[in-house]
Amino acid sequence: MAHDPLDLDPPNPLPPQPGTLLVSGPFLADPYFRRAVILLCMHDDEGSFGLVLNRPIDMAVADLMEEMPNVPCPVGLGGPVQSGNLFYLHTLAPRIEGSLHVVDDIHMGGDYEQLRAVLAAAPKLAKHVRFFVGYSGWGEGQLNKEIEQRAWLVHPANKRLVMQARTTDLWAETLRIMGPAYAPLANFPEDPSLN
Repeated sequence: MAHDPLDLDPPNPLPPQPGTLLVSGPFLADPYFRRAVILLCMHDDEGSFGLVLNRPIDMAVADLMEEMPNVPCPVGLGGPVQSGNLFYLHTLAPRIEGSLHVVDDIHMGGDYEQLRAVLAAAPKLAKHVRFFVGYSGWGEGQLNKEIEQRAWLVHPANKRLVMQARTTDLWAETLRIMGPAYAPLANFPEDPSLN
């Protein structure tokens, strides 16, 4: 049976797990998460941890961390939790001990001093790192409940979507990649009352 292009509530067949994207539904009213795309880094019975990929801020990482070389790493708002802390994703796992594998060759965190030394010695490697202020977190069962309430759609993450520096259209781009059942949501107006 063909999909109805006017169906604005398509199925959500994937469960949340590390290495998936949480794509906010078009009706999500929360101003912080409206049209957000979140990389889910951890998810278990105790809760969930993710980083918003499409909330860039106009700050250099050297402004946020002492002794960090002035390298052009993208910096974004990862979420409203622990907004005084800096988190990072990278594809430099062989050089950064203690990092947690998320998806593909993307890792989270690890030895900060090693990261700083790597970026100081080879500034061109900055394109392999993304920094985030704060993170997005859910308590036990909270994320599953929000997914049941259609606040989030779940899609497999990949290196290209996660590590790209240009994030302006990431929400709509991800919905289109998800297929014809989800693509119409990408055109949904931010404020339907204005139509």
